[in-house]
Amino acid sequence: MKESVGIGLLGMGVVGGGVASVLGDKSALLAKLAGAPLKLQGALVRDLSRQRAASLPDGALTTHADDILDNPDVDIVVEVIGGEQPALDYILKSISLGKHVVTANKEVMAKHGAKILSHAQKHGVQVLFEASVAGGTPIIAPLLRDLVANEVVSINGIINGTTNYILTKMAQEGQDFGVALAAAQELGYAESDPTNDVEGIDAAYKLAILSTLAFRARVSDADVYSEGITHLTAQDFRYASELGYAIKLLAIASKTDGAVHVRVHPAMVRSDVMLAKVDGVLNAIEVQTDLAGRVLFHGRGAGDMPTTSAVLADVMDIARNIVSGIEAPPLPSLTADVHISPMDALETKYYMRMNVVERPGVFAQILKVLGDLDISIASAIQKETDDDARRAEIVLMTHRAKEASVQAALQAIDKLQVVNEIGSLIRVEEWD
Repeated sequence: MKESVGIGLLGMGVVGGGVASVLGDKSALLAKLAGAPLKLQGALVRDLSRQRAASLPDGALTTHADDILDNPDVDIVVEVIGGEQPALDYILKSISLGKHVVTANKEVMAKHGAKILSHAQKHGVQVLFEASVAGGTPIIAPLLRDLVANEVVSINGIINGTTNYILTKMAQEGQDFGVALAAAQELGYAESDPTNDVEGIDAAYKLAILSTLAFRARVSDADVYSEGITHLTAQDFRYASELGYAIKLLAIASKTDGAVHVRVHPAMVRSDVMLAKVDGVLNAIEVQTDLAGRVLFHGRGAGDMPTTSAVLADVMDIARNIVSGIEAPPLPSLTADVHISPMDALETKYYMRMNVVERPGVFAQILKVLGDLDISIASAIQKETDDDARRAEIVLMTHRAKEASVQAALQAIDKLQVVNEIGSLIRVEEWD
């Protein structure tokens, strides 16, 4: 039985500092729960002279990763530096040296998760990554443990707090995208470069991780169709509300007839559905299974303390195994040859908003294009008219149609002389 468990931190930013602080502030409680003290052996930083909130032992800080990775007293390496490199190399080297790893790195796990987990299995160590998806809201552990006997049918989630905050402001206050983004940046919810969030890249990383675990298949971020929220306008939210819908950036995964469908994009959901009521920076993930039915995980998806909570949960899990002398539990085997269904194969309902010339026969021309591609209209509404400019805005809601047909129709409609501009195309997701 080990007398203590050594922790090595890679990164002392917001999350790393939070982990270091809690290890110090709650040392007695954590030692009692783990069965032995957790000792911070060192932390990798960029600047030794920078003032830090966490109180660390003299000599604990270093600018050389090998001081952490090669330290025989480090049992668990906690990687919270983010980004693909050098984080990936540090994780793989830690595993090769027989050290357990806890990471919050969604990009690394989305792109290289299968390789990392296979490497860990080979070397008999654990790699845990609860903080890589949904911050302090547990979802990785439930998929690996609590729902392991289930076949997952689908995942529907709001897994990016930044975009959910922006969409909430647009829906509730009628703000345009730029104004809502600026508010998110001012509050620290959005980065100065918000590309990964607003273009759906961050959510795609997270969905790849969830899909890999849920379907026991190798799903990478490159397999996930992603579309951002930058094209949405205040009109779209106003019309959605009138039609009984909310607009959310959804991460959607499902498995049908052996094929995995994975996509991230804005979607209209009925206002009475639980996910439609998830506002602000909160996350929510609904998992549908064959045994447990629908299970909803809801909570804060980001922030220093929620993410710190998830990191420390993984640290405690591994520490208990180390103290008890328990070997790393086997990881789920992954199917390598899973078929990823292309986006063109999707069938759903659609909302279309377009600006047209105000004159007789316009609807007939648009409906002919749609009809020729087997797209039927559930409703067509003329929303705004500028009589002087002879311009009007129309909103179309379709019945279920194929994505490929809808995209072809939009290209054809955009060439019509009576159409000034196609404003928005939003998929409509409906489930019980």
